[in-house]
Amino acid sequence: MISVEEALARCFDLVAVLPTETVALRHAAERVMAVPAVARRDQPPFAASAMDGYAVAGDPVAGDSFDVIGEAGAGHAFHGAVGAGQAVRIFTGAPVPQGATRVVIQEDVTREGARITLKPDADTGTHIRPKGQDFRAGATIAPRLLRPNDLALLAAMNVAEVQVTRRPVVAIIATGDELVMPGEDPAPDQIIASNSFALAAMVEAAGGEARLLPIARDTEAELFTVLSMAGSCDLIVTIGGASVGDHDLVGRVAESMGLARAFYKIAMRPGKPLMAGRLRGVPMLGLPGNPVSSIVCGHLFLLPMMRAMLGLGAAGPEVRQALLAEALPANGPRAHYMRARLSGDRIAPFERQDSALITILTEADALLVRPVSAPPAAAGDVVDYIAL
Repeated sequence: MISVEEALARCFDLVAVLPTETVALRHAAERVMAVPAVARRDQPPFAASAMDGYAVAGDPVAGDSFDVIGEAGAGHAFHGAVGAGQAVRIFTGAPVPQGATRVVIQEDVTREGARITLKPDADTGTHIRPKGQDFRAGATIAPRLLRPNDLALLAAMNVAEVQVTRRPVVAIIATGDELVMPGEDPAPDQIIASNSFALAAMVEAAGGEARLLPIARDTEAELFTVLSMAGSCDLIVTIGGASVGDHDLVGRVAESMGLARAFYKIAMRPGKPLMAGRLRGVPMLGLPGNPVSSIVCGHLFLLPMMRAMLGLGAAGPEVRQALLAEALPANGPRAHYMRARLSGDRIAPFERQDSALITILTEADALLVRPVSAPPAAAGDVVDYIAL
């Protein structure tokens, strides 16, 4: 068995950053921008009023009066100049007229007809946003995962299309005679296929496209057929059938199809019978069949592989720290990823850690990490965890 860290490194060796494609800005949310975006104009593109009020020249004081000679609104500039003793009615976002150096807010003046007078104790701020205050033409945004606020910035930069990394297409194959799909009528000795739905949702939330292929029954011919259907995908994920039993056929059939195995079995629980390799040029990850094992390995290996393919770097899940809420015994020869619950700065593992308990996993919001051969831990000790 190899360590989790070594297994993850070998998984990264199997994948590469995918090619790019161009998408409209409207469809760029949660995509990974692959090349820098360049601003095509200044923002704001002109000196703009920050308040509703009156644009005037100079530095007026209380009692000064001005003749209102026009009006400027957002999208409707005043096409003239402001001279001494003159003012232009102006609204927030409107271009500041030529000659104006200050916007007097409307609450600080009295108006009679076309004439305004500055009140005592008026605000002395200029209330003008300079041209290019936010960014200048030619400014760039570095490649990144695009969040909603990034789209607003790109739009303001007058960028209508974005070059993004193509979404990884992930084939998900559940294996085993014991499985049926939700909604079907299982025989007394069958169970519902559940892992694939969680994994598909994880893939899609991480920016990929999940393809649920048919359940592969426990025959070499059927497994060969279903694996062959995944050849056009960017990553093949199998569930179950990767252990050492007589019906665990995934490794055997995949090797008959040319699998170059990177590793098999890792020193962790849950998830010991993990397998990875390259099948006909396509990276392949063989997950355990137990629900918790499968999903935990999805967080530790599948999602990091996807992030690497998207160009977000080769790194494992973020490891955080919390204070242990209760004492734990020494750990054994495999790293233990315990389902746990966070409460403020404290973390408490669930008492039951069986890898078949989906309910416990749905209640967990963290994986408490117990390293290989970790000594006993006392309540209050600092421990590592991965947020779920």
